[in-house]
Amino acid sequence: MFKVNDNFTRLPSSYLFSEVARKVKAFTESHPEVEVIRMGIGDVTRPLCPAVTDALHRAVEDEAHADTFHGYGPEQGYGFLISRIVECDYRRRGIEISEDEVFVSDGAKSDTGNIGDILSMTNRVAVTDPVYPVYVDTNVMGGRAGRLMPDGRWSEIEYLPCTSENGFVPALPTGNPDVIYLCYPNNPTGTTLTRQELEKWVKYCRDNGALLLFDAAYEAFIREDDVPHSIYEIEGAREVAIEFRSFSKTAGFTGIRLGYTVVPKSLTGCSRDGGKVSLNGLWRRRQTTKFNGASYLTQRGAEALYSEEGQRQVRETIDYYLENAGIMRRSLAEAGYECVGGVNSPYIWIKTPDGMSSWEFFDYLLERYHIVGTPGSGFGPSGEGYFRLTAFNTRENTVKAMSRLAGVKH
Repeated sequence: MFKVNDNFTRLPSSYLFSEVARKVKAFTESHPEVEVIRMGIGDVTRPLCPAVTDALHRAVEDEAHADTFHGYGPEQGYGFLISRIVECDYRRRGIEISEDEVFVSDGAKSDTGNIGDILSMTNRVAVTDPVYPVYVDTNVMGGRAGRLMPDGRWSEIEYLPCTSENGFVPALPTGNPDVIYLCYPNNPTGTTLTRQELEKWVKYCRDNGALLLFDAAYEAFIREDDVPHSIYEIEGAREVAIEFRSFSKTAGFTGIRLGYTVVPKSLTGCSRDGGKVSLNGLWRRRQTTKFNGASYLTQRGAEALYSEEGQRQVRETIDYYLENAGIMRRSLAEAGYECVGGVNSPYIWIKTPDGMSSWEFFDYLLERYHIVGTPGSGFGPSGEGYFRLTAFNTRENTVKAMSRLAGVKH
């Protein structure tokens, strides 16, 4: 009889956000009269900006005529979008990226999960803790994680704690990992690393031959000058880092899906026989084999984001969410909560009150105050005792939720 990939059977039976959704569904079905405010999963509430919707309509019209119809596109993305990415996201910041180093995809989640396809199963992995679950779970699926231990850690993954004790700044690894995941601005804590701090990570990777997988999905929320928008602002990063970007939170593309990954041609790995291998070439081969490319419609929509009008509209949307985050931070502080994030990020990371566990606080908020957040323990062992709220709801619901939440702490 055929066999399954046993690595999948080692995973906990439920993905974090699926478990949150299950609990909320059960509660709303048993309490249909209750208004539940959802501030858990990182989905957005504001619609696509007019520049994008106008471009989408034009693209649909293109598909209605034989002379402008587009079928299969290039797997790595259309040149009209890649050229805008290179110019606006990189060259305007003094970063030289060539067009054949950019790979357009259906989102950063897919790419951060799929990047393991081109990496050896023997690589040792390090992650910050708490961590976006996809980084860990896909390495479990790929056979790099070892066994799940009683404390919730995987035996072959090095965890780098980010807690109030170290100011949510992870220490450099001690286990000599081959692959390191960093997400900044961070999901779930909402914290950032300064230029000086990121320089230490790039130097570590250069000195130790490690690959840095840098998730910059929230870079558009950065407002402080000393927080880099790209890892490639750091000298030497092109030789050690892959960067992942997303249009989901930046422009509300959570439903129509689009992101991109930058793999510099100067970035090389080592083959089994010791030879150098281009990761750019491997990723191109992977994408052209397993991916048919993001849709023409979506890429035309993303292209419009780089127009003068599109940039203005996107910034208005991001400012809206950041203002929500500011309301949340101020309200929580006034109510006596310890929290971080929400300055360069749409996430607020709260210390749970009165010694509650993360899931106890989840249940308490849902059942008594009808607010949905995400238990910190779902992001890793160091997330226990913390709770994540997002600023992606409407202004009305954000204010309403904060007025409810202010009564939790006594």
